[in-house]
Amino acid sequence: MTRSAVQLYTLRNVDRPFTEVLELVADAGFDGVEFAYRVTEADTDAVLATLEETGLDVAGAHVGIDELEDDFEATVAYYDDLGVEHVVVPWLDAEHFESVEAVEAAAARLAKLADDLAERGMTLHYHNHDHEYTDLGEETGFDRFVDETEFGIELDLGLALAAGDDVVERLRDLGDRSRLVHLKDYDASAGESVPVGEGDLDLDGVADAVAANDSEWLIYEYEGADSLESLDRAGSRTNDLV
Repeated sequence: MTRSAVQLYTLRNVDRPFTEVLELVADAGFDGVEFAYRVTEADTDAVLATLEETGLDVAGAHVGIDELEDDFEATVAYYDDLGVEHVVVPWLDAEHFESVEAVEAAAARLAKLADDLAERGMTLHYHNHDHEYTDLGEETGFDRFVDETEFGIELDLGLALAAGDDVVERLRDLGDRSRLVHLKDYDASAGESVPVGEGDLDLDGVADAVAANDSEWLIYEYEGADSLESLDRAGSRTNDLV
């Protein structure tokens, strides 16, 4: 069964202690959270206590590739303590998608991390933006990347939509590789991220694809300035889709 979560980057500008932010997420009706950078600034014991008190589960964590490659043991131990199973690399620079050779090298680099994480009981996922959709002739850089890899793809629906992708078809093609899905809406005419339901995202199609794939988490993310004000509405909309 798919459950709802918030990527905590959404609430990066909320000027409250991190544990209070977690409480706000629970109050909005979400089932879990996906950690981003701010969790590393918080007290781990306090975070774990708040998760237990609120009933929130951990959907995953965005972890930079440099953190994983430069200090793998310490990084894995830290996120293991937080109860993280799904590790998401949230970014690779555009240069990694500028040619077939670059894509293949990036895929191999992440495949090694996926193998190393699997030995620790964790799964690797890659979170796209729109710069992966480079024109490589008969395919895009993202097409080649997906074909070259077997680990999870955390599809950012809004950014894929911004790149011109058919996000519902992409989700269906990913199948069980889409255990994590980023629910972000996008207004093409305005060229910006908008609250869920206010953009061009086919929500019914997304809900059907997520259900067909039996994705574990539908993770809300919003980059606008009014993220806290829209949180309760986002919780309701996200839960309507799972």
